[in-house]
Amino acid sequence: MRTVDGRVAGRRGQATRQKLLDCLSEMLSSSPYRDVKVIDVARRAGTSPATFYQYFPDVEGAVLEIAERMAAEGAGLTELLEGRTWTGKSGWQTAQELVDGFLDFWRRNDAILRVVDLGAAEGDKRFYKIRMKILNSVNNSLADSIAELQAKGRVDKDVNPAAVAGSLVAMLAAVAAHQKGFTSWGVKQAELKPNLALLVHLGVTGKKPSK
Repeated sequence: MRTVDGRVAGRRGQATRQKLLDCLSEMLSSSPYRDVKVIDVARRAGTSPATFYQYFPDVEGAVLEIAERMAAEGAGLTELLEGRTWTGKSGWQTAQELVDGFLDFWRRNDAILRVVDLGAAEGDKRFYKIRMKILNSVNNSLADSIAELQAKGRVDKDVNPAAVAGSLVAMLAAVAAHQKGFTSWGVKQAELKPNLALLVHLGVTGKKPSK
């Protein structure tokens, strides 16, 4: 792990660097991204702006590092579909666990995901790539699952696996980002998950799940 000027950070330096990232993450959960300043992050971490600039070029650079780490974790979402089946009762369990894992990931990373979405919407290719890295981990696995069912004659031949998978992932991302909003519509979290899983199961298999 190196500083901005290329020096290798020692154990103490690495700890300071991580503390700065942790404090920034906390601030993003309660403050608009554009309002977070280097001096505020440094003060919260108990250090100085000069120390912050030893490790990051600016707030955006630190945000991107948090986002990259989060994306690496998000790539693990593909494990929710590896070796899983979409037939019978097991298919219903697959749909439920995918939804549960997806929503949980979004809740844990809500603050940084909002920043990533903002950057991607504004056309920043760095944030767009991070967002797609997360979504592709699920999208590609879902498309493969649909194509496999199609090859076995269990899904209509006119279905485009990539189009269906992309639509389902876009739906999951939109719902995951709006979880708190569902309460204002009278929808409890316990009610959201099974209904979302039903839509995913229908999208992948074209059939109601066997429960």
